Amino acid sequence: MLGWFRRLMPREDGFFDLFEQHSKTIVGAAEALDKLLSGIEIEHQCEVIIRLEDEADNVTREVMQAVRRSFITPFDRGDIKDLIQSMDDAIDMMHKTVKTIRLFEQRSFDPGMQEMGKTVVEAANLIAEAIPLLDRVNANAARLSAIAEQVTRVEGRSDELHEQGLKDLFRRHGAHNPMAYMIGSEIYGELEKVVDRFEDVANEISGIVIENI
Repeated sequence: MLGWFRRLMPREDGFFDLFEQHSKTIVGAAEALDKLLSGIEIEHQCEVIIRLEDEADNVTREVMQAVRRSFITPFDRGDIKDLIQSMDDAIDMMHKTVKTIRLFEQRSFDPGMQEMGKTVVEAANLIAEAIPLLDRVNANAARLSAIAEQVTRVEGRSDELHEQGLKDLFRRHGAHNPMAYMIGSEIYGELEKVVDRFEDVANEISGIVIENI
């Protein structure tokens, strides 16, 4: 009965503009992280990620305010909150990675870390593709589900890179330079968590699709 009533009422579509704004900050931060790991203007890329994370926080606050003031939302209020929070968690994790890199004054990164940077960009772009499709969930359900599966595969590759990276670190530093191993494993772990957060976003999208078709 409630679903039938919601379909008859005019809905607040400003949410989709906010979702897209947030997804753009995520893509921008992912691209900056990728460049950082490639050694391109490291300090500048750190600043870019910090600025974009702040912009993303502002968008998240706008979404939360819109949820409170809107009479009819495009889908469940709880799903809206969970979606934007999962997106925000992804860019927050990128910011945390920057803090670690700055803390330990890292200026060079293993090939495995650089490959993980590519997976972050791939996952971010997939999420950015999915977000506008939520405006018409029924029509786009197949593509949304396919994107969620792709993100899961990207996360699987990230796990493999993380595991191999730790092995490589141990071979090079485990016996002779435990500090280098510790720092490297911390960065690998945080990069893996970034991609994990994107999988969380994909899971939220999948849940919205299931509930609205």
